[in-house]
Amino acid sequence: MATILAIESSCDDTSAAVISDGQILSNIIATQTIHEIYGGVVPEMASRAHIRHIVPIVSMALQHAGKTMDDLQAVAFTQSPGLIGSLLVGSGFAQALAQAKGLPLIAVHHMQAHVLAHFIEDPKPQFPFLCLTVSGGHTQLVLCKDHLEMQVIGETIDDAAGEAFDKAAKMFGLPYPGGPVIDKLAAEGNPDRFSFPVTSMPEYQYSFSGLKTNILYFIRKQQQEQPDFVQQNMADLCASVQQTIIKTLMLKLKKAAKDLGVTQIGIAGGVSANKGLRAALETTGKELGWTTYVPAFQYCTDNAAMVAITAHYKFEKGLFVPLGTVPTARAAFS
Repeated sequence: MATILAIESSCDDTSAAVISDGQILSNIIATQTIHEIYGGVVPEMASRAHIRHIVPIVSMALQHAGKTMDDLQAVAFTQSPGLIGSLLVGSGFAQALAQAKGLPLIAVHHMQAHVLAHFIEDPKPQFPFLCLTVSGGHTQLVLCKDHLEMQVIGETIDDAAGEAFDKAAKMFGLPYPGGPVIDKLAAEGNPDRFSFPVTSMPEYQYSFSGLKTNILYFIRKQQQEQPDFVQQNMADLCASVQQTIIKTLMLKLKKAAKDLGVTQIGIAGGVSANKGLRAALETTGKELGWTTYVPAFQYCTDNAAMVAITAHYKFEKGLFVPLGTVPTARAAFS
């Protein structure tokens, strides 16, 4: 029975989790709120906050799990992708601990971990499994043939869906992070009130830069005639934008599922916490005979539990990395 400490520090959340024999025993997250006043994550501030948080967060994770460092059989960390300063804090701590305790080291790809969040709790998908992974920095369609055998079959060619949510919210004068705010306001609005283009790219690719531009020009035009247009139509604007982003996401997901003959379908990543997207997946799944999966909310946003479950499967296959392994801001699945 392997007990593994996992660390996630790819962006602005410092998280540590303990997993034992495939069961998550703890998952502690420290969220940085300082970035809200800047309307986005400030990399240097994020790195400094990770340095302050990582020791107490690891201590809490071990305490909640009822474990000590002497109980560990391995240490895992997020190697990529992410903010390089943030990644360095997590990887540096993990490697120092591994060296001090003589433990094997496991490097985890952040987006692979998002997909494997589906395997933390029951019900778990069967293979082959198609996952739409949507976050602030990524939008990918991933075909999973096994826990560690994944293929990115489509992704955004420019902006991610999560970024489109946040940028639209900024145009509307809403606070950061804007995605959850749009989701909340959309529930009160009419999604058919305003029409925005659903972009269809070749094969399974996505694009959201055009949508952001279209929203900007639409608002500017309306404000020339009615300066308080956004404030008076906020709920309908949020609902219409959210519906457009969801339609765009579902368009390629449905195409890929049909082309590949896959009926085990899931969504993952921070945007998978969006209630509208969850509802769309459930509705589409019933229409097309899919078995659908969405991780629990705490495993959708950045967290160490998803790193831990990935490390669990890597530990079983002996997939370790040497001390001195360097984190990278960008990297494909390995």
